[in-house]
Amino acid sequence: MEKETSPICKLKDGQCETDQDGKVEKNSSMVVDQDPKAVTTTSEELDEKRDVKPERKSICDLSNTKSDICEADGDVRIIGKDTRMVYVGNSEFSNRGTDESWTIKPYARKWDKGSGANVREVTLKLVNSYGEDERCDVNHDVPALVFAIGGWTGNFFHDFADVLVPLFETAYHFDGEVQFLIANIQPLWIKKYYKYFEKLSRYEIIDYDNDDGVHCFKQVTLGLRCDQGDFTINTSKHPYGYTMADFTKFTRSAYSLRRAHPVRPGEQTGKKPRILILTRKVTRKFMNVKEIVRMAKKVGYNVVVTEADANITKFSQVVNSCDVMMGVHGAGLTNIVFLPTYSVVIQVVPWGNLDWIAGNYYRDPSKQMKLNYMEYSINEEETTLSEFYPRDHAVFKDPMSLHHQGWDTFSRIFLVQQNVKLDVRRFRPVLEQAFRILREQQYG
Repeated sequence: MEKETSPICKLKDGQCETDQDGKVEKNSSMVVDQDPKAVTTTSEELDEKRDVKPERKSICDLSNTKSDICEADGDVRIIGKDTRMVYVGNSEFSNRGTDESWTIKPYARKWDKGSGANVREVTLKLVNSYGEDERCDVNHDVPALVFAIGGWTGNFFHDFADVLVPLFETAYHFDGEVQFLIANIQPLWIKKYYKYFEKLSRYEIIDYDNDDGVHCFKQVTLGLRCDQGDFTINTSKHPYGYTMADFTKFTRSAYSLRRAHPVRPGEQTGKKPRILILTRKVTRKFMNVKEIVRMAKKVGYNVVVTEADANITKFSQVVNSCDVMMGVHGAGLTNIVFLPTYSVVIQVVPWGNLDWIAGNYYRDPSKQMKLNYMEYSINEEETTLSEFYPRDHAVFKDPMSLHHQGWDTFSRIFLVQQNVKLDVRRFRPVLEQAFRILREQQYG
């Protein structure tokens, strides 16, 4: 049964962190998954998936707990700006009446009232005829896709989980022949991820909030298709069978990333695997980076130490050049989308029973991306919380009691106050195991 987000999953400052609701191995030091179940797809197979023609179902599907989506064919007329209406006329609707309509927020996080606070609703309505106010100003020969990029966009994790992955799921099968009408446009955000948009649509984006024309289409999709989890794709329920491995393959194509597979140690003389140590400036920092670097070099790695860069084009090249990426739980780990398939990702999980967020946000997605996932949970000796709280405090004796006090208490202690000082002797076996995985990995 799929786990549900706990009641204390509230979003603050554009970031969602949440409690766990499953069993927790409090002192677990390492979890290794060497056999992710995601399917690796060739470019030809991905194109074949795009050519699948699924049967049309009901016009609007409101059953998904994360996103609503409407799909309709006919005489489609879309009015933006203050009206925010999508009208669909079709002789097939004559028996359904003219009053049937659906109103949704076209952003893939509908359960979270905070994330959708600045996303305005759009109504799709079936009609038998049009009036003068709906006369076409612009006729389009391609389908329309209407969605929003408001919510928590601006947080790197939510950029992908709430917009870019759902956009891929919804738009890739159009093969570029689709017109985007986007609400809540943020020009700098669009510019940051422009390679995704130009890869998915050959047409200039229409600013849905500021265009008061009547745009006419023969087909419309309102909202984005989205898995009920975070940063994942439910292949069994996707009409085209896309996977997160397909998304990372698409990402490498969009950003012209050359490496599809990591280095295999020993295969080339003098060629060492590269490990990226992802650092943070403010919270959940590594306090002993130099020690970690020395230890990684002794294991046999070439080491790259850097913080995530806002320049995605530049940083994606750095990530793709590496074979292992390690970092403390946080939005920066979203950069795993740029890693070569079968690379190793090591998530360092802070103190405080954070198993649920570690798994939901990065463990499960990593497996779907066909990455070798490893997890290292720090112990009481490796957290700087010991500088603020005595060892008999609930922080150490009963972390879950603090989870239940609500988001403010939970996040302040375990996500904001905490930094990490790795015990390099305890951590070394993790990097040795990652090295062995690379050496023994069979690509295929």
